[in-house]
Amino acid sequence: MVNVDLKGTVRQVEAGTTVADIAKSIGMGLYKAATSAKLDGELVDLRTPVEKDCKLEILTFEDEEGKHAFWHTTAHIMAQAVQRLFPGTKFGIGPALEDGFYYDMKGERPFSTEDFAAIEAEMKKIVKADIPVEKRFITLEEGREIFAGQDYKLELLEEYAEKGWQLSIYTQDDFTDLCAGPHLMSTGSVKAIKLTKASSAYWRGDASKDSLTRIYGISFPKASLLEEYQKRMEEAAKRDHRKLGKELGLFAFRDEAPGFPFYLPKGMILKNTLIDYWREVHKKWGYMEISTPQIMKRTLWETSGHWDHYKENMYTTVIDGEDFAIKPMNCPGSILVYDLEPHSYRELPLRYGELGLVHRHELSGALHGMFRVRCFTQDDAHILLAKDQIKDEVVRIASLFDEVYSLFGLPYTIELSTMPDDHIGSEADWEVATNALADAITSIGKTYQVNPGDGAFYGPKLDFHIQDSLGRTWQCGTIQLDYQLPGRFDLTYKNSEGEKECPVMIHRVVFGSIERFIGILTEHFAGAFPTWLAPVQAEIIPITDRAHEYAHQLEAKLNALGIRAEGDYRSEKMGYKIREAQLKKIPYMLVVGDKEVEEGTVSVRARKEGKGGTMTVDQFLNQITTEIRTKEK
Repeated sequence: MVNVDLKGTVRQVEAGTTVADIAKSIGMGLYKAATSAKLDGELVDLRTPVEKDCKLEILTFEDEEGKHAFWHTTAHIMAQAVQRLFPGTKFGIGPALEDGFYYDMKGERPFSTEDFAAIEAEMKKIVKADIPVEKRFITLEEGREIFAGQDYKLELLEEYAEKGWQLSIYTQDDFTDLCAGPHLMSTGSVKAIKLTKASSAYWRGDASKDSLTRIYGISFPKASLLEEYQKRMEEAAKRDHRKLGKELGLFAFRDEAPGFPFYLPKGMILKNTLIDYWREVHKKWGYMEISTPQIMKRTLWETSGHWDHYKENMYTTVIDGEDFAIKPMNCPGSILVYDLEPHSYRELPLRYGELGLVHRHELSGALHGMFRVRCFTQDDAHILLAKDQIKDEVVRIASLFDEVYSLFGLPYTIELSTMPDDHIGSEADWEVATNALADAITSIGKTYQVNPGDGAFYGPKLDFHIQDSLGRTWQCGTIQLDYQLPGRFDLTYKNSEGEKECPVMIHRVVFGSIERFIGILTEHFAGAFPTWLAPVQAEIIPITDRAHEYAHQLEAKLNALGIRAEGDYRSEKMGYKIREAQLKKIPYMLVVGDKEVEEGTVSVRARKEGKGGTMTVDQFLNQITTEIRTKEK
């Protein structure tokens, strides 16, 4: 018998009992809902036998990792349907995503949305058949025979074998895939399926390799969950920042500069208002703003490690016969600023803030509005400090993040990313750095999840995932602890004993990038930005020509007080003008006619309930200036 710890409750079972049978012994409800499990922290299939004392967590669709097993299985179901409908299709990879799944494949012709109905119908047949999903470990020779003619699978097979990985396949009737899993026990659990889009994708993300079709989809264990998802997607489509950016005159993209945003006048107001706030909050928290060059020598990037670890994403040029690179990150510039003069322990922590414009070569298929661009302003900060200051400084940074995200009404969760395979520095330094981040977060009563192996190449990090008004999460803020770069650049400070010591460096951003944060806020607020952030805060609408002079005076008075106001003096009907202002999502409309001129008042139409009505000009000015000053949501 073995002891199985199920979140504190211990059950004794015979050695070799599968996770599925343990779930069934607890209850049929859990057994039917289960998708996969964690056995001593490792993700496994329900078909996995338990051979020794262990900790076991049975996962359902309610768990993020449980969803992944569900969606990964659905990706296989989709591939099986495509194989039946389009024999000869060659398959790449089909992973689960944060929200659904995709599969890369190459047919005789590219697949399109016109194929979705037939594929979905075949998928439903596979689900209805409730086909068992079976796992088997194989040798390299068996794999070569099984996947003969499947070039992409054979490439992966050879690669995995060379790395010494255990090779496994999953089979469901006439379809077999090379996969580590985990997967559902059978296809019948997938009750609702929707294929969502098709796009082109290079094999292994390499533009020099084959172009495949990537088909995306989503699935659920209940039809009602799919209906809820489709409603959310409809709302998300209305909030799409690319659509709203065009309608509200914020930003644009052109074929002449793919991946490089053009800010329009109202978008520049939005950007500059965010930057003004950034400067305000960073001054309060003790940061000094700097600016460093856009282009620096290759030797700098070799010393930093970026040339070896990030070169494929960097834009390079040659100046006076020497290699230079346009900066993809701001950190080496901050290091050079620190290195300009000697420093004492009394100066530390030194907090450098930089709104640095960086360029990164992203693949064209990865570009997505303001969310993924090739040029963006990173709201960076680099902090040089002593090792014994780490905990207090991380607490300060987390408090700053909390202040900023709370202002925008964005709740968040924290993720601790640990050492990746491609790293620099000793494992001992990594362990110290990782523990320092974890201790700082727990000391302020916050919790975190561990994201194994996803740290930066130079150090572990804390990622802050904000949640928008639709419940979607976005990784924005990050705190990266770096024991490596200061040493690579021989940075020092004099400690209290007068001896030279190497500082530690913290890399951190709060918005992530101005561009991405603008995209997130646009969708979070559906373009209806809070008054303090809105590009136009008040629109004055005269009812008749007789009110134009009063309207002009009012517009001038508002603008003189720093309120972003404009008047609509077109010879259109008032209802049309009001509707236009509503579509522009302007917080306040000030309607003025003969009565308002005579009484020195304004008729206020407000976007927010309880803010409108007839009032004196001074009353309105007091209301809007208070709202702007306090940055009311």
